[in-house]
Amino acid sequence: MTTVDPALAAGAYRVRRHEWLHVFRSAVRTRRGMIGLALTLFVVAVAVVGPFVQPHSSTEFITAPFAKPSAQAKLGGDVLGRDVLSRTLEGGWKLLLMAVAATALGIALGAVAGVSAAYLRGRSDAAIMRTVDVFLAFPQIVFALLLVSIIGPKAWLLVVAVGLSHAPQVARVLRATALEVSERDFVKAVEITGVKRNEVMRKEILPNLITPLMVESGLRLTYSIIIIAGLSFIGFGIQPPGANWGLMINENRIGLTQNYWAVVAPAALIALLTVGVNTLTDAIARVALGVERAEVVMATEAVTAADVTA
Repeated sequence: MTTVDPALAAGAYRVRRHEWLHVFRSAVRTRRGMIGLALTLFVVAVAVVGPFVQPHSSTEFITAPFAKPSAQAKLGGDVLGRDVLSRTLEGGWKLLLMAVAATALGIALGAVAGVSAAYLRGRSDAAIMRTVDVFLAFPQIVFALLLVSIIGPKAWLLVVAVGLSHAPQVARVLRATALEVSERDFVKAVEITGVKRNEVMRKEILPNLITPLMVESGLRLTYSIIIIAGLSFIGFGIQPPGANWGLMINENRIGLTQNYWAVVAPAALIALLTVGVNTLTDAIARVALGVERAEVVMATEAVTAADVTA
């Protein structure tokens, strides 16, 4: 009689059932993952806690324009004499919130489009992917600038514009992965029972795309941060006198030789956040490939054990 080690089968099930948590925990235990997580959490802590501990109001004039660091202004003054430290502490949370919202929107739209195209096939696949190709023809920053220049620099519009610019790339990646998943036996078995297509896609295919979704989420979050900060730099983001890291770099670059902290502080935080998210995402991708290989080994061992005990 063919038998499979119950412990081996249970282990494989737990890995698949909670794959995202397993991959994330394994990633943050690596050196690369720890560094990425530490950098990301540091910048997030600055952005979230900063507004509650800033020494002055971000719009208060407390010193001379581009004044050097002093006891009153630890990082000196900006172009209008406002406290650089206070504006730096307050200028990150909106950027992070908008980047996360844009990433979530892009991932959601891209996942729906990619999984639908892979599963429905035929004309639906062609229509969805041709639409994706049209959006891909526009560079992300150009597409966002087009929408913002027509309607105006509104926070919600920035989120929508950046989110829509992410969706095509996510759709193409997930379609490629979903094509293989949709052909697996467990999906075919569910189809035979008469389950609706949207239920098959939501409950059977999408849960098996957690790993590429995690990797894409990290990558798209990095792009969201860069694009939103870049739009703020050229004046299409949060408008003055609101504090924003991208806006601070643009406002204070003319006084870089007088008080470089007004540019270096926000630029360094954006760079640290980008490097941190990228490094953590890379660690997740590396571990995900290791998990997939481990599952192949486990399956091979199970078959071998079955042959031996047959």
